[in-house]
Amino acid sequence: MSDGLFQWIDDARGDLITLTQDLIRIPTLNPPGENYAAICDLLDVRLSRAGFETTWVRAEGAPGDSDRYPRWNLIARHEGTRQGDCVHFNSHTDVVEIGHGWTRDPFGGAVEGDKIYGRGACDMKGGLAASIIAAEAFITQHPDYAGAIEISGTADEESGGYGGVAYLAEKGWFDPKRVQHVIIPEPLNKDRICLGHRGGWWAEIETKGEIAHGSMPFLGDCAVRHMGAVLHAFEETLYPAMAARWTEMPVVPEGARQSTMNINSIHGGQPEQPADYTGLPAHCVPDSCRIVIDRRFLMEEPIEAVRQEVIDLLEDLKARRANFDYEIREINRVIPSMTDKTAPIVTTVHDAIHAVLGQDPTYVASPGSYDQKHIDRIGKLKNCIAYGPGVLELAHKPDEWIGITDMLDSAKVMGRSLQTLLLP
Repeated sequence: MSDGLFQWIDDARGDLITLTQDLIRIPTLNPPGENYAAICDLLDVRLSRAGFETTWVRAEGAPGDSDRYPRWNLIARHEGTRQGDCVHFNSHTDVVEIGHGWTRDPFGGAVEGDKIYGRGACDMKGGLAASIIAAEAFITQHPDYAGAIEISGTADEESGGYGGVAYLAEKGWFDPKRVQHVIIPEPLNKDRICLGHRGGWWAEIETKGEIAHGSMPFLGDCAVRHMGAVLHAFEETLYPAMAARWTEMPVVPEGARQSTMNINSIHGGQPEQPADYTGLPAHCVPDSCRIVIDRRFLMEEPIEAVRQEVIDLLEDLKARRANFDYEIREINRVIPSMTDKTAPIVTTVHDAIHAVLGQDPTYVASPGSYDQKHIDRIGKLKNCIAYGPGVLELAHKPDEWIGITDMLDSAKVMGRSLQTLLLP
């Protein structure tokens, strides 16, 4: 049954390369959220030509949405000849900042051997292109299928997904009554099925002080020194406690199977001046210092316990340290998500990987969250996984690339999965 499908995908190699390059060459940098309309237009033209009905959805009122940077999403749907399940492929269209260290044009889409280079090639425009080729191959080979196929290109996953999948889920686009199976082609390697992800809790902590002349610091109170005490307490207490906790979730890489926390930023005292400022700083004791923490937690850790652990540490400092005062503001929280191995989409993709690659897949969970969180928590759709081409460790790195053979193999897995789910 799959021979014709697989051959169609192999014959589409050149088209797959061109489509991936076209996607990479649209610099959908987020933040601030550039060129979402341009990439939706590309997808609209492509999928309309393949017989999909397309809908544009702007996430009005979502974080980041503005007239200058509108959060555009595209949902395309192809109906079969009779009723059946709907299989939805969801890919985010945004990419992170370029960063330093590139030796190739980040938006050039250069092909070298079996690799296509560019920001977003791996994360995740290569996966988006593979899902389109898979769907087109299946529809061409099996025009009388039952059910429906959806492909979405959504905004803002790199900044939480609130202008993309979260907004769509709130509007009912992932209601289990209209969508039954979801594959998110994130780059978790073509021989692995990602069942879910760890949780995340982000917060800003501010320590307070009193401004005074820098030559007489004893007349003020240095907020940066208070923050130093916070960081020391983290090192002495919180980090060892987190390192002792391990999860049964199959998180990769191995270091992410324990609780972790990143200090995302620190700002204290006077704001930095523009690059063309040539003067000296003023002599002031800083009366404020702020850090942003990125706490990743495990399925076994309740979110309120994660939050309370940090507050208890700060309260202990307040009791022991003279003049210590602080404020804490929660920025965001994400609950861990895990799909059961026996779910239909998991067993279907498992069998498809075996058919295409001749091996059983490895089950993994992601160290960071992705848009499954919104499909699960807001959409109430549990039958969702991440599966797609690309090496996870290349995401957000300079000289990011996607393997062409990996995309072809992943497209075959997706196409074979459609055969299982949508053919009588």
